[in-house]
Amino acid sequence: MEVKQSSLAAVGTKFSQYPTDGRPEIAFAGKSNVGKSTLINAMLGRRALARTSSQPGKTRTINFYDVNGQMYVVDLPGYGYAKAPKTEIAKWGAMIEEYLQKREELKAIILLIDIRHEPGKNDVMMYEWLRHYGYDIIIAATKSDKINRSQIPKHLSVIRKTLGLQQGDVLIPFSGEKKTGVQELWTEIDRFLTPEEEN
Repeated sequence: MEVKQSSLAAVGTKFSQYPTDGRPEIAFAGKSNVGKSTLINAMLGRRALARTSSQPGKTRTINFYDVNGQMYVVDLPGYGYAKAPKTEIAKWGAMIEEYLQKREELKAIILLIDIRHEPGKNDVMMYEWLRHYGYDIIIAATKSDKINRSQIPKHLSVIRKTLGLQQGDVLIPFSGEKKTGVQELWTEIDRFLTPEEEN
């Protein structure tokens, strides 16, 4: 997809605040410091539409970004928050779970994993939870510019092994710095949009 227009369309914590026009949604999930805002900004061709922060866990709402008036990119709160009260963490967890379980417009999940590190317990749990509920999952291995290019295949192999990815599962290295992986991710996303929505 060629992104011609993108904007923040809705911010919410419950279904009554989410868009009601039935457009397809692709959700982005990952740890708080995995570079989700950077990836979303690169995907949407905007510098600061999704706010980046040095404080992990800054996103505490589900944010819907309109793309070309055709679909929504959905930014979910990061998991593994460091400095939030347990009651807040439980509230965010319930909000994310309700969205993932009940949102009929949701077509696929982009799960972000930091390419530099072996996926942690939270990453494995999220992947297995999404797989259990039958979601199509695309893995984006972020911060690929932070490691030597020759090391990328080795790190991707670690991610595949730790998460237990199947042969057909999609794993795409991404760099916000170099904008690599953006087109590959859109190619995968386009598969989940109907021909009418693609044009």
